[in-house]
Amino acid sequence: MIELVPRFPRTPPAPLVRTPVAAPRIALVAGGLGAYWPQFDGLLDTVGETNVRITAHLEELGATIVDFGIVSDVPEGAAVAKRIAADDVDMLFLLVSTYLTSGQILPLLRDLNVPIVVIALQPSPKMEHDTFGTGEWLAYAGSAGLPEMGVALERLGKPVHAVAGHVDDARAWERISSFVAVARTMRLLHSARHGMMGHLYPGMFDIASNITSVLKTLGGHVEILEYDDLRVRYEAVTSEEIDAVVETVQATFKKAPGADAENIRFQSRVSAALDRLVADKNLDTLAYFHFGQPSDIYYQLASGFPIGATLLSSRGIPTVTEFELRAAIAMLITGALGGGGTLTEGQALDFDAGVVELGHNDAADMSIAETPPTLRNLAVFHGKGGGGVSIECGVALGPVTQFSIGELGNGRLKFIVSEGVAVDGPHIRIGNTTTRVDFGCDPGLWTEQWAMSGSTHHWSMGRGHLAGDIRLLAGLLGADFQLVQP
Repeated sequence: MIELVPRFPRTPPAPLVRTPVAAPRIALVAGGLGAYWPQFDGLLDTVGETNVRITAHLEELGATIVDFGIVSDVPEGAAVAKRIAADDVDMLFLLVSTYLTSGQILPLLRDLNVPIVVIALQPSPKMEHDTFGTGEWLAYAGSAGLPEMGVALERLGKPVHAVAGHVDDARAWERISSFVAVARTMRLLHSARHGMMGHLYPGMFDIASNITSVLKTLGGHVEILEYDDLRVRYEAVTSEEIDAVVETVQATFKKAPGADAENIRFQSRVSAALDRLVADKNLDTLAYFHFGQPSDIYYQLASGFPIGATLLSSRGIPTVTEFELRAAIAMLITGALGGGGTLTEGQALDFDAGVVELGHNDAADMSIAETPPTLRNLAVFHGKGGGGVSIECGVALGPVTQFSIGELGNGRLKFIVSEGVAVDGPHIRIGNTTTRVDFGCDPGLWTEQWAMSGSTHHWSMGRGHLAGDIRLLAGLLGADFQLVQP
């Protein structure tokens, strides 16, 4: 037997609770040539038993399976296609349980507007060659029909995704688990609500987003917000709400010497207001920025985000400074794929150690941190207004993935990915996240290749190696893809 590990979102420290990500709805259709059933007694039962085992494994991976049964001929294929089209499914898994003709399931392949994966998993690693007859062999003959499904999809102008193995084949299930994780992520993106509050950090043209291009490729909705939307909630926050945030801060953060208790309470009030805003607008991400004037309330609010942005990001609601819509969505994606997501940009290169130092202010994800984050008091927030406590931590040691969503000159989105390893070493203490990453090459070479890829100067860093999942997601969404791995 195999041990299946679903790619569920990571868990932040108590009392924080990760926002649940809805399970993907996957349509399951098995197929076989109807002429076989009366010819070989027991074959249909064997196919059904294999499908039950496959369904159980899929449910272990966290998928909601909608079983549409076995298609044996053309009329059944047409009827099943209509039933699936009326259901809210994210993906179709076509089980090529034995040989079947492409004509039987042509309506499914042609008419359904969801990704299709053709899967041939035989009942066991090999046949019993000394005892099997034709009927027993046919229960293992999915590999005979798999190429025909690929040809049909190609001729219909649709991508071909195939998996072959046996029911307890770890390699095959690792591939299937990637499809399940991507289906979950696509379902999230399809309904995601992204808040944009304030304005672009002046001059950061690389992160300016064409909202139409983003929604065309990724789906979802963008809610345009004003700092007044935060102000009215800030003014309405109760002492009990502030106290609750302060208690959470005490339970989840460490404090560096000199951390300002008054500023922590102020930021906790802003955090409570952000919680109200996110709940009222049903947001999955929030990108924000504002300068303002030192004498006005908006300037004060703009300086009060570090704690609230980190608490929200740790709950799986990326809350990102500098109006960074696409970095927030990248964090949402790596989170849905099970890697969490912390806002990242280049910090410095350590040529002696052979590592790239990466991090940012605010938007740390405590579910993937090496240690509890430290609140460090800063006289000024560099490049921004105000000062106060800021967040200092690093991503846990081990495999990590950098994921950027670039926007090309032609308006297309580009998914840019690089895998490395977070390693131990010295960290500067400036109230920022900092992670030392070994990409297996000269740090200058990696930085050159990343800079030439089309990445913006902000992106998501998640735990684990996620390039395969993100490549698959890019293909299904119609985004460009580049792996930066010098």
